[in-house]
Amino acid sequence: MISIQNIDHVVFRVRDLDRSVKFYMDVLGAQFEQHQTHVDLYQLRVGTSLIDLVPVDGVIGRKGGPAPGPDGHNVDHVYFRVAPWDEAGIIAHLSAHGIIAEVANRYGADGVGPSIYLTDPDGNRLELKGPAVTPPVEPSGG
Repeated sequence: MISIQNIDHVVFRVRDLDRSVKFYMDVLGAQFEQHQTHVDLYQLRVGTSLIDLVPVDGVIGRKGGPAPGPDGHNVDHVYFRVAPWDEAGIIAHLSAHGIIAEVANRYGADGVGPSIYLTDPDGNRLELKGPAVTPPVEPSGG
């Protein structure tokens, strides 16, 4: 059984990174947390969660196909925090439902920890996130 606690982060594919960062920071009050240059991912904190922005022409953004519009989507994946975390049990549960999942360690709102990626029946990418093993970075304010 999987017990989702909350949404940890959402990843948006954006056409104009500067415009999107300005919107989330100036309009919604998000704080810059970090830029993961190796995947061109900009992370902004909103309360206990993160909004991740990826340029459509960046490392992650290119995987989503055309830019947001009639032929492309702008949400890369939704991330669910799971507790208690039983990686083997979750993988077995998914497998029993015919779902093949990818396991990795990724950065989330609480820091780096285990992640399990899967897709829903419509092809939406989901990430199930376990507890952090390293804490989050301190916001840099810029």
